[in-house]
Amino acid sequence: MPAPLITIPSTPDLPKSADAVVIGGGIIGVCAAYFMARQGLNVALLEKGRIGAEQSSRNWGWCRQQNRDARELPLSTKSLELWEEITVDLGEDLGFRRCGLLYLSDNQAELDGWSKWRDFAITQGVTTHMLSAAEASERGQATGKPWKGGVFSPSDGIADPSRAAPLIAKGILKHGGTVHQFCAARGIETEAGRVSGVITEKGVIKTTQVVMAGGAWASSFCRQLDIRFPQASVRSSILSVMPGAKGLPDALHTAEVSVTRRGDGGYTLAVSGRANVDPTPQQLRFATKFLPMFAKRWRILSPGDLQGWLSGHETRSKWALDRPTPMERIRILDPRPSEGILNETLSRARRLLPALGTVPIQASWAGYIDSTPDGVPVIDEASNLPGFLLAAGFSGHGFGIGPGAGRLIAEMVMGKTPFVDHRQYKLARLNQGAWGKVSEF
Repeated sequence: MPAPLITIPSTPDLPKSADAVVIGGGIIGVCAAYFMARQGLNVALLEKGRIGAEQSSRNWGWCRQQNRDARELPLSTKSLELWEEITVDLGEDLGFRRCGLLYLSDNQAELDGWSKWRDFAITQGVTTHMLSAAEASERGQATGKPWKGGVFSPSDGIADPSRAAPLIAKGILKHGGTVHQFCAARGIETEAGRVSGVITEKGVIKTTQVVMAGGAWASSFCRQLDIRFPQASVRSSILSVMPGAKGLPDALHTAEVSVTRRGDGGYTLAVSGRANVDPTPQQLRFATKFLPMFAKRWRILSPGDLQGWLSGHETRSKWALDRPTPMERIRILDPRPSEGILNETLSRARRLLPALGTVPIQASWAGYIDSTPDGVPVIDEASNLPGFLLAAGFSGHGFGIGPGAGRLIAEMVMGKTPFVDHRQYKLARLNQGAWGKVSEF
């Protein structure tokens, strides 16, 4: 079974015009469109497949400040507030709750790193608690083993990846926007050197503001517009188990395995950072840009296969606007998971948490996590195309910080003063090397 995901209806007719058009119905795109609609903008959201069907429903569901890179922490802190605000506004259960996130370790260097982050967090008004050996062992009693130490972030939490993006998209409709599934954006029309419309497979929408939030597809779309966006993706494999395990923390991270309680009472299991690198034309194009990232994380990456090359999301080819594009050939990226990683993940989880020993597997899936060379997203207007704002490269962090990113994007599109300095998300920074700048977490 693939990752679970609820469905919502689409708006029947494509509008002739809109104040803004958002391309991409993942968590970033739906949050951006939602906040624009709440502010009264006539916004249209385009999704080539189903809302939330790619990485936004294939992640752990963590909404964390803990161990967040300093460049993303303001977005994370704001997002926690906004997860609650959106839930109240929609009257829907997004699965968000501040259950706290528990990290356990027997590695002193790892504990020292968490302690260093705690010291930084205090200066940012973020509460996190280092745990002694006794405290860590008490909180981690489901493992049945003593721990050297740990950290607990009480105000952090989780949301439900199977519900969040679709239900927030319903909020766009509630506030007067439109949502169009199975409607791929093929390209951009321009007048006098700036955006004047979006060409879709179902017609043209006239607009002066476009947000590209296409996730793993963003760089190949930007290439059509001569916008150079260094981006590459890795294939992450995850599984979930049925309800039945008792006494487990809602969200636990260890070097061995990480577990997250799902809305149905089951658990998502994953090994942090483990992924396959599927070669693609785009990876070859930007290979030198990603050397710092690879040098830092090569131990947890494994060679992949040709799935990425064949899917077309990282193509270097230009496509015609009057014929189907790669996005219409592959509506939803649904790569095969690595059986090796799945087996190892399940084995580790059952070894660490005896309560999982007889609980059957519920589902397994894979997803492409798009990344920038420094692991920090781009949220910036293209210098060569006024009216075109790029919001992509969230590097596996997009789900948790989606509401904050969406709020920032909406403020930028509407010409308001952003709640956070967005210069750290500029596209131009990627023209320089990423050595010494790769995100720590």
